[in-house]
Amino acid sequence: MLAKRIIPCLDIDKGRVVKGINFEDLIDAGDPVEIAKKYSEDGADEITFLDISASNENRSIMIETIEKAADMVFVPLTVGGGVRKIDDIRSLLLAGADKVSINTAAVSEPELVKNASKKFGSQCIVVAVDIKLVGTKSWEVFTHGGRKPTGLDAIEWIKKMENLGAGEILLTSMDKDGTKDGYDLSALQSISEWIKIPIIASGGAGKLEHIKDAFQIGNADAALCASIFHFGEYSIKDVKDYLIKNDVVVRT
Repeated sequence: MLAKRIIPCLDIDKGRVVKGINFEDLIDAGDPVEIAKKYSEDGADEITFLDISASNENRSIMIETIEKAADMVFVPLTVGGGVRKIDDIRSLLLAGADKVSINTAAVSEPELVKNASKKFGSQCIVVAVDIKLVGTKSWEVFTHGGRKPTGLDAIEWIKKMENLGAGEILLTSMDKDGTKDGYDLSALQSISEWIKIPIIASGGAGKLEHIKDAFQIGNADAALCASIFHFGEYSIKDVKDYLIKNDVVVRT
Protein backbone atom coordinates (compact mmCIF):
# COMPACT_ATOMS: atom_id res chain seq x y z
CA MET A 1 0.00 0.00 0.00
CA LEU A 2 1.28 3.46 -0.89
CA ALA A 3 2.04 5.70 2.06
CA LYS A 4 -0.47 8.50 2.62
CA ARG A 5 0.96 12.00 2.24
CA ILE A 6 0.63 15.01 4.54
CA ILE A 7 0.84 18.29 2.63
CA PRO A 8 0.84 21.69 4.34
CA CYS A 9 -0.78 24.31 2.13
CA LEU A 10 0.40 27.90 2.07
CA ASP A 11 -2.10 30.39 0.65
CA ILE A 12 0.07 33.26 -0.57
CA ASP A 13 -1.13 36.82 -1.11
CA LYS A 14 1.44 39.35 -2.43
CA GLY A 15 4.34 37.26 -1.14
CA ARG A 16 2.92 36.54 2.37
CA VAL A 17 1.19 33.46 3.79
CA VAL A 18 -2.43 34.22 4.73
CA LYS A 19 -5.32 32.24 6.17
CA GLY A 20 -9.05 32.92 6.14
CA ILE A 21 -12.41 31.15 6.02
CA ASN A 22 -13.79 30.42 2.54
CA PHE A 23 -11.00 32.61 1.09
CA GLU A 24 -12.22 35.70 3.00
CA ASP A 25 -11.15 37.75 6.08
CA LEU A 26 -7.49 36.94 5.48
CA ILE A 27 -4.94 37.24 8.27
CA ASP A 28 -1.15 37.27 7.87
CA ALA A 29 0.49 33.97 8.87
CA GLY A 30 4.12 34.72 7.92
CA ASP A 31 6.91 34.41 5.32
CA PRO A 32 6.35 31.54 2.85
CA VAL A 33 9.99 30.51 2.47
CA GLU A 34 10.59 30.35 6.24
CA ILE A 35 7.34 28.47 6.83
CA ALA A 36 7.99 26.01 3.98
CA LYS A 37 11.52 25.37 5.28
CA LYS A 38 10.17 24.61 8.74
CA TYR A 39 7.51 22.24 7.38
CA SER A 40 10.11 20.48 5.25
CA GLU A 41 12.33 19.98 8.31
CA ASP A 42 9.32 18.82 10.36
CA GLY A 43 8.53 15.95 7.99
CA ALA A 44 6.03 17.28 5.44
CA ASP A 45 5.82 14.94 2.44
CA GLU A 46 5.19 17.81 0.04
CA ILE A 47 4.30 21.50 0.27
CA THR A 48 1.71 23.37 -1.77
CA PHE A 49 1.94 27.08 -2.54
CA LEU A 50 -1.32 28.63 -3.71
CA ASP A 51 -1.05 32.16 -5.09
CA ILE A 52 -4.49 33.54 -4.24
CA SER A 53 -3.77 37.02 -5.58
CA ALA A 54 -2.39 35.66 -8.82
CA SER A 55 -2.62 38.74 -10.95
CA ASN A 56 0.10 39.53 -13.45
CA GLU A 57 1.81 42.10 -11.24
CA ASN A 58 2.21 39.55 -8.46
CA ARG A 59 3.48 36.75 -10.70
CA SER A 60 7.11 37.88 -10.44
CA ILE A 61 6.87 37.90 -6.61
CA MET A 62 5.63 34.30 -6.74
CA ILE A 63 8.44 33.16 -9.08
CA GLU A 64 10.98 34.75 -6.73
CA THR A 65 9.33 33.04 -3.72
CA ILE A 66 9.51 29.62 -5.43
CA GLU A 67 13.15 30.10 -6.42
CA LYS A 68 14.05 30.88 -2.80
CA ALA A 69 11.94 28.03 -1.44
CA ALA A 70 13.39 25.49 -3.91
CA ASP A 71 16.87 26.28 -2.59
CA MET A 72 15.84 25.64 1.02
CA VAL A 73 13.09 23.03 0.86
CA PHE A 74 13.87 19.43 0.00
CA VAL A 75 10.41 17.98 -0.51
CA PRO A 76 8.29 18.32 -3.67
CA LEU A 77 6.68 21.74 -4.19
CA THR A 78 3.33 22.13 -5.92
CA VAL A 79 2.41 25.63 -7.07
CA GLY A 80 -0.98 26.89 -8.19
CA GLY A 81 -2.96 30.08 -8.68
CA GLY A 82 -3.31 32.09 -11.87
CA VAL A 83 -1.90 29.37 -14.13
CA ARG A 84 -3.44 30.14 -17.52
CA LYS A 85 -1.09 28.91 -20.24
CA ILE A 86 1.79 26.56 -21.04
CA ASP A 87 4.33 29.36 -20.49
CA ASP A 88 3.06 29.85 -16.91
CA ILE A 89 3.63 26.16 -16.21
CA ARG A 90 7.07 26.21 -17.80
CA SER A 91 8.22 29.24 -15.78
CA LEU A 92 6.97 27.73 -12.48
CA LEU A 93 8.74 24.42 -13.19
CA LEU A 94 11.92 26.27 -14.15
CA ALA A 95 11.73 28.30 -10.93
CA GLY A 96 11.83 25.04 -8.95
CA ALA A 97 8.25 23.78 -8.65
CA ASP A 98 7.89 20.00 -9.00
CA LYS A 99 4.19 20.12 -9.87
CA VAL A 100 1.85 22.82 -11.11
CA SER A 101 -1.80 23.03 -10.16
CA ILE A 102 -4.35 24.22 -12.73
CA ASN A 103 -7.82 25.30 -11.60
CA THR A 104 -9.91 27.93 -13.41
CA ALA A 105 -7.95 27.58 -16.68
CA ALA A 106 -8.77 23.85 -16.81
CA VAL A 107 -12.45 24.80 -16.99
CA SER A 108 -12.05 27.58 -19.55
CA GLU A 109 -9.55 25.59 -21.64
CA PRO A 110 -9.51 21.83 -20.90
CA GLU A 111 -6.97 21.27 -23.70
CA LEU A 112 -4.41 23.04 -21.50
CA VAL A 113 -4.40 19.97 -19.22
CA LYS A 114 -3.89 17.65 -22.18
CA ASN A 115 -1.13 19.78 -23.74
CA ALA A 116 0.64 20.35 -20.42
CA SER A 117 0.67 16.68 -19.46
CA LYS A 118 2.02 15.77 -22.90
CA LYS A 119 4.71 18.43 -22.74
CA PHE A 120 5.85 18.10 -19.11
CA GLY A 121 4.50 14.67 -18.08
CA SER A 122 1.30 13.98 -16.15
CA GLN A 123 3.31 13.63 -12.90
CA CYS A 124 3.79 17.44 -13.02
CA ILE A 125 0.14 18.32 -13.58
CA VAL A 126 -2.35 18.63 -10.74
CA VAL A 127 -5.90 19.71 -11.50
CA ALA A 128 -7.45 21.61 -8.61
CA VAL A 129 -11.21 21.26 -8.39
CA ASP A 130 -13.32 23.40 -6.04
CA ILE A 131 -16.72 21.86 -5.38
CA LYS A 132 -19.98 22.62 -3.58
CA LEU A 133 -22.78 20.23 -2.69
CA VAL A 134 -25.84 20.95 -4.87
CA GLY A 135 -27.98 17.86 -4.26
CA THR A 136 -27.89 14.38 -2.76
CA LYS A 137 -24.44 12.97 -3.63
CA SER A 138 -24.13 15.67 -6.28
CA TRP A 139 -21.43 18.33 -6.42
CA GLU A 140 -20.85 21.23 -8.79
CA VAL A 141 -17.48 22.60 -9.88
CA PHE A 142 -16.81 26.25 -8.99
CA THR A 143 -13.99 28.51 -10.23
CA HIS A 144 -12.43 31.86 -9.28
CA GLY A 145 -11.62 30.82 -5.72
CA GLY A 146 -14.98 29.10 -5.28
CA ARG A 147 -17.02 32.15 -6.28
CA LYS A 148 -18.22 31.27 -9.77
CA PRO A 149 -20.53 28.29 -10.52
CA THR A 150 -19.75 26.42 -13.74
CA GLY A 151 -22.74 24.09 -14.05
CA LEU A 152 -20.28 21.17 -14.35
CA ASP A 153 -20.93 17.97 -12.42
CA ALA A 154 -17.84 17.30 -10.28
CA ILE A 155 -17.61 13.53 -10.89
CA GLU A 156 -17.98 13.84 -14.67
CA TRP A 157 -15.52 16.73 -14.76
CA ILE A 158 -12.87 14.90 -12.73
CA LYS A 159 -13.19 11.79 -14.93
CA LYS A 160 -12.62 14.04 -17.95
CA MET A 161 -9.53 15.60 -16.34
CA GLU A 162 -8.08 12.14 -15.68
CA ASN A 163 -8.68 11.21 -19.33
CA LEU A 164 -6.96 14.40 -20.49
CA GLY A 165 -3.81 13.53 -18.52
CA ALA A 166 -4.08 15.04 -15.03
CA GLY A 167 -1.67 13.25 -12.68
CA GLU A 168 -3.56 14.13 -9.49
CA ILE A 169 -6.75 15.84 -8.36
CA LEU A 170 -6.65 18.43 -5.59
CA LEU A 171 -10.23 18.35 -4.34
CA THR A 172 -11.37 21.30 -2.20
CA SER A 173 -14.82 21.33 -0.64
CA MET A 174 -15.96 24.96 -0.54
CA ASP A 175 -18.59 23.93 2.01
CA LYS A 176 -15.83 22.77 4.35
CA ASP A 177 -12.91 25.09 3.60
CA GLY A 178 -11.66 26.86 6.72
CA THR A 179 -14.48 25.48 8.91
CA LYS A 180 -12.22 22.96 10.70
CA ASP A 181 -15.07 20.47 11.07
CA GLY A 182 -13.67 17.77 8.77
CA TYR A 183 -13.21 17.03 5.09
CA ASP A 184 -16.16 16.26 2.80
CA LEU A 185 -15.93 12.48 3.20
CA SER A 186 -18.97 11.80 1.05
CA ALA A 187 -17.45 13.68 -1.91
CA LEU A 188 -14.07 11.99 -1.46
CA GLN A 189 -15.67 8.54 -1.29
CA SER A 190 -17.89 9.10 -4.31
CA ILE A 191 -15.15 10.57 -6.51
CA SER A 192 -12.48 8.02 -5.53
CA GLU A 193 -14.74 5.24 -6.85
CA TRP A 194 -14.59 6.71 -10.33
CA ILE A 195 -10.91 7.53 -10.89
CA LYS A 196 -7.54 5.82 -10.56
CA ILE A 197 -5.26 8.86 -10.12
CA PRO A 198 -4.52 10.12 -6.59
CA ILE A 199 -6.89 12.49 -4.82
CA ILE A 200 -5.61 15.13 -2.40
CA ALA A 201 -8.28 16.03 0.16
CA SER A 202 -8.55 19.72 0.95
CA GLY A 203 -10.83 21.93 3.02
CA GLY A 204 -11.89 21.28 6.59
CA ALA A 205 -9.01 19.80 8.62
CA GLY A 206 -9.41 20.79 12.28
CA LYS A 207 -8.60 17.65 14.29
CA LEU A 208 -6.27 14.69 13.86
CA GLU A 209 -9.28 12.44 13.45
CA HIS A 210 -10.38 14.41 10.37
CA ILE A 211 -7.14 13.52 8.57
CA LYS A 212 -7.47 9.85 9.52
CA ASP A 213 -11.06 9.84 8.24
CA ALA A 214 -10.02 11.40 4.92
CA PHE A 215 -7.77 8.38 4.39
CA GLN A 216 -9.80 5.57 5.95
CA ILE A 217 -13.33 6.66 5.00
CA GLY A 218 -12.76 9.09 2.13
CA ASN A 219 -10.05 6.95 0.43
CA ALA A 220 -7.91 10.05 -0.18
CA ASP A 221 -4.24 9.54 -1.08
CA ALA A 222 -3.02 12.75 0.54
CA ALA A 223 -4.37 15.38 2.92
CA LEU A 224 -3.84 19.10 2.50
CA CYS A 225 -3.81 21.05 5.77
CA ALA A 226 -3.32 24.74 6.48
CA SER A 227 -4.50 26.44 9.65
CA ILE A 228 -3.91 23.47 11.98
CA PHE A 229 -0.20 23.81 11.15
CA HIS A 230 0.08 27.57 10.66
CA PHE A 231 -1.22 28.39 14.11
CA GLY A 232 0.66 25.61 15.89
CA GLU A 233 -2.35 23.53 16.92
CA TYR A 234 -0.61 20.36 15.73
CA SER A 235 2.81 19.55 14.31
CA ILE A 236 3.34 17.27 11.32
CA LYS A 237 4.86 14.77 13.76
CA ASP A 238 1.64 14.86 15.85
CA VAL A 239 -0.36 14.03 12.73
CA LYS A 240 1.92 11.20 11.61
CA ASP A 241 2.20 9.66 15.09
CA TYR A 242 -1.60 9.67 15.40
CA LEU A 243 -2.04 8.13 11.94
CA ILE A 244 0.50 5.37 12.66
CA LYS A 245 -1.34 4.53 15.91
CA ASN A 246 -4.52 4.25 13.86
CA ASP A 247 -3.05 1.91 11.24
CA VAL A 248 -2.57 4.47 8.47
CA VAL A 249 0.65 3.95 6.50
CA VAL A 250 2.66 7.20 6.33
CA ARG A 251 6.23 8.13 5.44
CA THR A 252 8.34 8.62 8.56
